[in-house]
Amino acid sequence: MVKIRLRRDGAKKNPYYTLVVADSRFPADGRFIEKVGTYNPMVEPVELKVDTEKVVEWIKKGAKPTDTAAALIKKAGVEI
Repeated sequence: MVKIRLRRDGAKKNPYYTLVVADSRFPADGRFIEKVGTYNPMVEPVELKVDTEKVVEWIKKGAKPTDTAAALIKKAGVEI
């Protein structure tokens, strides 16, 4: 099953997340199919960039976002 989920990048105690489309069998920080956005919670205000066209395209293909990814996608203005 293909999922849209967060991949943690960044240093210790300085997280930076990438919103990726990945097979659910791949490790959480491992291989992914496509990068569709970024999320940086450590800056003020929070930095969120989502490629809405790619997200909508992957959801139409059957990709299921995780709960956290769905909340961020909704905050970016994409209707799921």
